Amino acid sequence: MYPRKRALERIAREKVLYQRHPGGDISVCVIYPNIYRLGMANLGFQAVFHIFESDPSVAADRAFIPDADERDTLRSGGERLVSFERGRPLSDFDILAFSISFETDYLNVLSVLRMAGIPARRADRAGRNFPLIIAGGSAVFLNPEPIADFIDLFLIGEGEEMVPEFIERWQATRGSPNQLRELAAVQGAYLPDFYSPVYDDAGRLAAVNYSGPGVAQVNRRLIRDLNRFPTSSLILTEESVFGDMFLVEASRGCQWGCRFCAAGFMYRPIRYRAPETLIAEAGRGLGERKVIGLVGAEMASVPGVADIASAVADRGGRLSPSSLKADCISPALASALARGGNQSVTVAPEAGSERMRKVINKNLTEAEILGAADMMLGEGVGNLKFYFMIGLPEERDEDVLAIAELVAKVLERARARRTRIGAVTVSLNPFVPKPWTPFQWDPMQDARSIKRKVAMLRQRLTSLGQVELDAESPREAYFQTMVSRGDRRVGGILERLEAAGCEGSGPIWHELSKIHREAQAGGSEASSLPDPDFFVTRPYAHDELLPWDFIDHHIHKWFLLAERKKAHHEHQSPPCDVVRCTVCGAC
Repeated sequence: MYPRKRALERIAREKVLYQRHPGGDISVCVIYPNIYRLGMANLGFQAVFHIFESDPSVAADRAFIPDADERDTLRSGGERLVSFERGRPLSDFDILAFSISFETDYLNVLSVLRMAGIPARRADRAGRNFPLIIAGGSAVFLNPEPIADFIDLFLIGEGEEMVPEFIERWQATRGSPNQLRELAAVQGAYLPDFYSPVYDDAGRLAAVNYSGPGVAQVNRRLIRDLNRFPTSSLILTEESVFGDMFLVEASRGCQWGCRFCAAGFMYRPIRYRAPETLIAEAGRGLGERKVIGLVGAEMASVPGVADIASAVADRGGRLSPSSLKADCISPALASALARGGNQSVTVAPEAGSERMRKVINKNLTEAEILGAADMMLGEGVGNLKFYFMIGLPEERDEDVLAIAELVAKVLERARARRTRIGAVTVSLNPFVPKPWTPFQWDPMQDARSIKRKVAMLRQRLTSLGQVELDAESPREAYFQTMVSRGDRRVGGILERLEAAGCEGSGPIWHELSKIHREAQAGGSEASSLPDPDFFVTRPYAHDELLPWDFIDHHIHKWFLLAERKKAHHEHQSPPCDVVRCTVCGAC
C-alpha cells in the first residue's frame, strides 16, 4: 500500500477554502499524473476535483504519482497505489478520472495504472471488474490518440458543464450493459472504441473507420461566459510549487494568434473575466496569501489589469502575472506591479529578430520590447526574464544571435540611463509543433541543430555578463513533440518506455534512440514499433489526415494553412476581433 504517513501529513497542512460534503454512492478518484507539489499547483486539476466533489452523488478522492523516493517500492510490485485522502485502492473506485494538462504526463498515466494493479490496455480490462477510466484536460483537447488504447472515455473540452452532465448520465445508465456507449452521448465525449485507424504503406494515417452512432466528429466543449465559473485556488498548501500564491484564472485563450501557441487556438474565442470579478477574487485571496498569481496565456492585455494590480498593491499584496506582452505594458501597470513589490517580471518576445517575430505573428517590435524593459526597470523592477524559442520554422542563425543582440540593447540602455538592473535571465525552449496551430505540419528541428544553436547563443550571451541562460533540453522537446503529434501507435512506444522504467529525459532519450535504431534496422520483434522520428522530424503533408482531425475545435483547417503561408512570407495577422471577425470559425 502506498505509504500513508506522508499523505496524512500533507492533508493536515492543507487549507480547504470551500465546504466539503461526505459524498454519495459514486466513487471517483481524480488523478493528476504527476507528483503532489505539481498537481496542487494546477488550477485545472483543482477545478475538476471541486466539480466532482460538489456533486452530492459523488464521493471524490485524489491521487498523484508518488514522489521519487517512494516509487521503487511500488515498481517492485509489492505495494499498490492508493488514493490520497481515504487510502483506498484505486481499483476499488467506480471511476478513475485523469486530469492531464501536459502531453508528457501521458507516460505517467501508464505508471499510475501499473502501480494500481490495473491493466493499461482497455482490451485487457474488457469484461473484468475494473473502474471506468476517463481522461480530460488541456492535453487531450489537442490530441488524445497516444493514450487512446488505455482510456475508456475522454471528455474533450472545458469541464464546468460537461462533467456534471457526465455524472448525471452515469447515474441514469448505472447497471446498464451498454453504459459506456450511452455515456458517449454526452456532448464532448470521445469513445475510442468507436474509431479504428487505418494506415497506408508509408505509415501515414489513411482513414479512420467509425462504428458509433451519429457523426464521428467530436465537438469540443467551451464555456462562453467565464464569470459564471470563478476559477481560483480551492485548496492551499505551501508544498505546491506556487505555495506562496493564491492563483486566479483571468482568461482563457489569447487574442494575438501566435502561430506556435496551442492555447491561442484551442481556447478560441478569447474570453476574459470581468475586472470587478478578478478584483473580488484577488481580495478574497489576500486573506490567505500575500501574492496573487494571475493565470492565463498573456496577462498585460487583460482588461483592467492595471486596476487589478493597483487594488492588490493597495491592500499590501503583490500581483504576479504569468507573462506580459511587452507592447501592452502600460505605465500604470508597471507602476502598480512595482508598488506591490515585484522584483522580477517575465516578458516573452519569443524570437530575437523582427523577421522571426513576423514569422510567428508576435505583433511586437524591438522598440516596444526595449520600451517595456525601460519602463519596468525605471519603476524599480530590477530582475527581468525573457522567454524565447529556438528551432522555429523559417529560423536562421542570425535570428538566434539576434536574441543576444536584443538583450545587449536592454543592458546598454539601462546603463546609459543609470537604471539599476539585477538579474537578467534568458529562458530558451526548443520549438515543439502543436496540434491545432498553423505550425502543426512543421517538424521539430533535430537535436543536433538545436544544440549547436544553443552553444552559439550561450557563447554570445556569456560575453555580455550578468545574463543567465536557462535552456530546455532538446531531448525533452523531442519526447514532447512525439506525444503531441503522435497517433495511436505511440501508445506502444509509451508502453515500452514505462516497462523500461524510464524517468527523466536521459533514460527516455536513450530508449527512444534504441527504438529508432530498431525501426531503421527492421527485422526484429521490437521493430514493430514505429520510428519516433516519424512523428517528430517529419513534416506532415498539408493534405494529410492528422490524428486529431476528428475533434471539432471550430477552427477551419484552411485558416490554419493560410496562417502557415503567411508565416512563410513573413506576414502578420491582426489580433482577434471577437465582435466583428468570423474568419477562423471560432466565433
